[in-house]
Amino acid sequence: MLLLVPAARSTAADVAAGRAKAAQCAVCHGANGIATLPDAPNLAGQSEIYLAKALRDFKSGARKNEMMTMMAAGLSDADIENLAAYYQSIEISVKQP
Repeated sequence: MLLLVPAARSTAADVAAGRAKAAQCAVCHGANGIATLPDAPNLAGQSEIYLAKALRDFKSGARKNEMMTMMAAGLSDADIENLAAYYQSIEISVKQP
């Protein structure tokens, strides 16, 4: 059986720095990671690994979205890790219908 384990980060992500950086994301993704625009995804509680990969893909052009490509272009590797850690750290709850 093959077990895939994500590579360890060389430095720990800074959730507080991610929270501060996320202020620029709030217009679309909401101040608490719950989207304010219908076409923007909720980021609260998302997997850190997924979010970091998505941001890197937007930055490199491997994933296409005009707004996200523009927003990700100026992010450093540390910014990406910090943002991903922050959004993963937001606790969400699901209510039964």
